[in-house]
Order: sequence, then structure tokens, then C-alpha cells
Amino acid sequence: MSDPPMLGRGYLEAALDHSPETTSAPEPGIQAAAPGTDVPQAGGGSHEHRWLILAVVGIAQLMVVLDATIVNIALPSAQKDLGFTNGNRQWVVTAYALAFGSLLLLGGRIADLVGRKAVFLAGLAGFALASALGGTATSFGMLVGARALQGLFGALLAPAALSLLTTTFTDPRERAKAFGIYGAIAGAGGAVGLLLGGVLTEYLDWRWCLYVNVLFAAVAMIGGARLLHAGKPTDRPKLDVPGTLLVSAGLFCIVYGFSNAETSSWSDTKTWGFLVVGAVLLVGFAWWEKRAEHPLLPLRVVLDRNRGASYLAMFIAGAGMFGVFLFLTYYLQEILDYSPIKTGLAFLPMVAVMVVMSVVTTNYLVPKLGPKPIVPLGMALASAGMAWLTALGLDSNYAQHVLPPLLMAGLGLGMIFATAMNLATSGVAARDAGVASAMVNTSQQVGGSIGTALLNTLATSAATNYLVGKQPTAQVQAQASMESYSTAYWWSAGFFAIGFVVTLALYRRGVPTQQAEGQAVHM
Repeated sequence: MSDPPMLGRGYLEAALDHSPETTSAPEPGIQAAAPGTDVPQAGGGSHEHRWLILAVVGIAQLMVVLDATIVNIALPSAQKDLGFTNGNRQWVVTAYALAFGSLLLLGGRIADLVGRKAVFLAGLAGFALASALGGTATSFGMLVGARALQGLFGALLAPAALSLLTTTFTDPRERAKAFGIYGAIAGAGGAVGLLLGGVLTEYLDWRWCLYVNVLFAAVAMIGGARLLHAGKPTDRPKLDVPGTLLVSAGLFCIVYGFSNAETSSWSDTKTWGFLVVGAVLLVGFAWWEKRAEHPLLPLRVVLDRNRGASYLAMFIAGAGMFGVFLFLTYYLQEILDYSPIKTGLAFLPMVAVMVVMSVVTTNYLVPKLGPKPIVPLGMALASAGMAWLTALGLDSNYAQHVLPPLLMAGLGLGMIFATAMNLATSGVAARDAGVASAMVNTSQQVGGSIGTALLNTLATSAATNYLVGKQPTAQVQAQASMESYSTAYWWSAGFFAIGFVVTLALYRRGVPTQQAEGQAVHM
């Protein structure tokens, strides 16, 4: 990797002045070469500012990912300010998850249809406006509406960002570096959100947890407008309207059903009813995609073994990692009496390990060994880290008892996210890059929604069962909380253990090399 000449000016300024020479997508037919060879760049451009494009895309992705957790820290203050009930509080989170999770595949296809730069910038602008609206909210309804709009524009933004990365980095060696960094951002964004939310809430105001997105979006929009190549795709698919309606409604019902399980019982009609309807709609979607002339999600995208395994890995990791972010946050604040800022700082070592491991994995391990030993090993390490956390007690301390399993989980997650994100979009034809990227985000988002609901329900049941027949003293209440956390860690370890088996069985042996038309050749 070599930087462009400085010529007596700043790197960013020089890049912006030469932005017309860049391009964001390879021409059809350009094939990614095997490691060690040079790759001709699309459209005559040299992609000389591709690393700045990575920075722009990374900022956008960080904004979307951290928004899933940053608002959690602000909820108590927002509730006090706007006066909504505990029962309504979940909708501030759920509104975002519903819109985001159900519309991601549509957002990815729109990027393929309209053009990734246009959709990327529109997503940024809409996300910024929705965030500003939420920051100025004067009522509960206004806040929830703004969160739903954030989810809608996030569903446009996230797949466009990842597909831009997919089509910008065509050299396998540079692609590995780029996806290592991007995977680390996607995996660590939740922890960054906790830290940033704590800082903003404690030193400014809960509204800044939303206003801060305007700053992120402004930086990304300036860079994206100047660096990204404009133009509509030359090989544009048509929009599959029936497929879009089926999958959007199906994902909405699935996310809503699991979200409702957090506050209602599994026997509640709003829980199992929506889950059943969602499952039926998704089965109908799969049936339709086999017959559609222009399918929303072409089966060629998901039936490749490495890509399919990568989508499942993102789904399982999305479900399991909430055992770290959600319940360890509770433990640090409620048991160890950490402030929101100190809680966020406690996660930083794990974030650092994830970043380093993501880059090492995609640059050195996968090119030599392939994904089959790497992702399953990551699942095993994450599972071991979760199981280790079950040993925490009321008298545990951070350095001796929390940090070691946190670092182990970080190692595993770093190996999973970067590798899975890379292979989930590797070898996909340019016309399918948007929807393939959307599947990555959909897998992680739906997995996270399901994981949160399941772990919350199981943890609550464990605490309730522990309290049966006991006097609710402070000590007993604290021990009940520990039982709930331990239950969540064990189930999270189980998720990753399942991920170990699934990815070990599905990933192909050997080092894959990519081709432009959506197939993969395996050495």
C-alpha cells in the first residue's frame, strides 16, 4: 500500500482535488487476481484514494452500528425528560431495529438499481436529519418516529457502504486489509456506542447521543461527495416487488415478535403469532425467489457454501455477542458500580484486540489457511470467553476476573467478523453487490434482535426462579442478578458453540480466490 504524493499539501486536500479520477466499481468482466498479482482498475481509474474511501465508509458504518447501543445509555435520562413509561421505553430501541432489520434487503437492491454513491449519500443525509429530529424531540412519539426514520435510512446506508467497499477494493491483498478494518468497526461499534453514550450523557445531555450522528454524517458526506465515483450501474437488475413485500413483511414480523418477547411472555399472541407469520412469509419469499425473473435475492448469492456459511456466522455472532455488551454492561454498572463512562472504557481492551485480530486474520491467516480453520476457531474462543464470564461473582474485580475472558472473546469476534464480511461479499457480481452486502447486515441485525430477546427472557426467568422462597434482601437481589447474568453467558456460549459446528461443517477447505461473476474458485 502506498500513499499518493503529498506535493506540499495535506493528504486529504490532495485527494479531494483529484477526486474525479477515482471510481467506486469495477467494470463487468474484471476479475480479481490471485494474491501476488496486479489488478487493473475499473474505468481507467487507479483507485488512488481507496483508503480515504475506506475511512469515509468506515465512519458511516460506525455511525449505524453504534446507534444500536448509544441510545441505551441515554434512555434513563430521555425517559425522565420526556416522561414516558417503562413499558414504552423499549420502543425507542425497537423502532430502530424494526425499520432497519426489515428494510435492509430492499435498501441493498435500491443501491444496485440507483447507484451506490447516490444511495450512500441519501442514506447519510436522511440519517442525519432523523437524528436531528430525535435530538429535538419534545414527546415520546416524536422520539420513536425519529428512531424509525433512522432505521429506514440506515437500511439504505449500511448495504450501500459495504457494497462500495466491495467494488472499490478488487486486489485480494488490499481487500483483506480493508475488510479487516471494516470488520473490526462492525464488531466493535457496539462497545464504542456504550463509551460515547456514557461520555455524552454524563457531560452534555442525552440529546447529544442523537446529535452526534449529524457530525459523523457531515464528515462522511463531504468525503463521499468528493471521493466516490458517480453514475448509475450499467447492469441494473429490475426490482422484485413481490419478493420485496414478502421479505420486508417477514423480517418485520420476526424482529417484532422477538422484540415483544422481551416485555411479554412467549405464549402471548403478539409474540408467537408474529413469529409464525414471519416464518411463513420468509418461506414464501424463498419459494418466490426460485421462480422470479428478477429475484430480489438471487439464490446464486446465498447458495455458495462460503457465502452461506458467512451469513450464518454473522447471524450467530450477532446473537451471541450481546452476552458481552448487554449483560456485562449490567454487571459492571449494577454490581461493580461503574459509571457509564467507566463501563465504556472497560470494553476498550476488547475493542483493541478485535481491531488487531481482524487485520491479522484477513491479511495473514485466511490467505494462508482459508476460512475453515479461522472462523470455527473464532467461534470456539468466543464460546470459551462467554463460559469464562460465568465465573464472575459479587466480589470479582475487573483486572483479574473480567478482563481475561473479555480479551478472549475479542480475539474470537475479531476472527469471525472480518473473515465473514469479506467472504460474504467475495466473488459477487457487481449487479448483486448491494443485496449481498445487505444480507450481511440483515444477518447480524436479525441475529442481534433474536439474541437480545432470548437472552433477556432466559435471564429474567433465572432471576425469578432464584428469588422463589427467599427474602428479597439487597444481597439476595444482587445474587439473583448474578444468576441472570450467568444464565445469559452460558446461553451465549452455546450460540457460539453451535456456530463452531456450523462453520466447521460448511466452510470449504483451502484458500478461495474470487471472480467477478459471482462464483468462487477454491484452491
